[in-house]
Amino acid sequence: MQTNLAPEFKGTREGQEAEAILRKCVHCGFCTATCPTYQLLGDELDGPRGRIYLMKQVLEGAPVTRSTQLHLDRCLTCRNCETTCPSGVEYGHLVDIGRKIVEDRVERPAGEKAVRWLLKEGMTSPLFGPAMKLGQVVRPLLPTALKHKVPARSGARAHQWPAREHPRKVLMLLGCVQPAMMPNINSATARVLDAAGIQTLVADEAGCCGALRTHLNDIDGGLKDMRRNIDAWWPLVEGLTSAGKVEAIVMNASGCGVAVKDYGHALAHDADYAERAARISALTRDISELLPELVEPLKKKLALPRPAGERGGGASSSSAQRVVRLAYHPPCTLQHGQQLRGSVEMHLGALGFDISLAIGESHLCCGSAGTYSVLQPELATQLRDRKLGQLMPLQPQAIVSANIGCIQHLQSGTATPVRHWVEVLDEALS
Repeated sequence: MQTNLAPEFKGTREGQEAEAILRKCVHCGFCTATCPTYQLLGDELDGPRGRIYLMKQVLEGAPVTRSTQLHLDRCLTCRNCETTCPSGVEYGHLVDIGRKIVEDRVERPAGEKAVRWLLKEGMTSPLFGPAMKLGQVVRPLLPTALKHKVPARSGARAHQWPAREHPRKVLMLLGCVQPAMMPNINSATARVLDAAGIQTLVADEAGCCGALRTHLNDIDGGLKDMRRNIDAWWPLVEGLTSAGKVEAIVMNASGCGVAVKDYGHALAHDADYAERAARISALTRDISELLPELVEPLKKKLALPRPAGERGGGASSSSAQRVVRLAYHPPCTLQHGQQLRGSVEMHLGALGFDISLAIGESHLCCGSAGTYSVLQPELATQLRDRKLGQLMPLQPQAIVSANIGCIQHLQSGTATPVRHWVEVLDEALS
């Protein structure tokens, strides 16, 4: 796509990056076929190709309007278009640049600004945990829409962290909201790794991965979060503490994983952090990337029920347990952002779990998309119900995913339990 940058963007870092991305686009339109918002709305400007044209116009100096902002706001940043694109257009990086430019030029209504400020400051605040506990206490009294955002209180096991030490050590990011909303995901991850002979360490100073502020167009705030995390992790990466040196930084929220894997790109311009950021990105692994080496050490420790036909004689039908049937929803941040597909279902299957993808549209977003379900509730709900419509024909006893946002969003639309797959694995080990 031929692009002629306006003088204000020529020679700038953002302008040069955006121009390089735009020039890869060949207008083919393959991306529209897999864009969730285009499928719902049928508007070219609510698909990747249309949004690319809008951002091109902005970068070439065309007037920026509220309409431009709305079309960019409706993008989930699911990056399904990147998986589909035959030309390798890095749409995710482009839309971050475009949104920031538009945000600086279009005044939002006061109500929108307030909600966005509350999301980026409230969800990363030390007060989020106490506020969530209060919300859980009064949860039965909350209106339905708000109740869906407050998960039920976790049991005591959610706070049981393994105490054993192992020669193999990894770092784990607890996340900004996960410890308060679903703490069992973190402790279950640590217990599963412990069972395989790997110790999980945490840097207390680390916090939000930076994705929340970045996707709310607070680029500087997101970079500040990234630098703080790098500083917190670096002593353990270099082996400068008594705890020893870690071999990887493990993520159990795929949204955080895709953000941390992008630190090298986000901070490439920062002379003080560029080299360390690239090292952090290279060390970062989604927990599913460890599954191939976990299968053998965990297999003999699992207590999975077997189908009745595989049992020896003597088991009565009343005592026979059925294998739990799992429906798996791969988050967009895993399958499109990190380009990790197939590992969870393949290796959980190798461990003896009955796990299947949705009968169709497993590539499509569920509508969670970070804060999207709060900012665009109507579209998010339509996508949630569409996703559940593809998952429920599997008649699962539980739905599993790999990102807290997807888990919470899907749970708001079904009585079927929705959990992180690592929790199900931990339960089988216990």
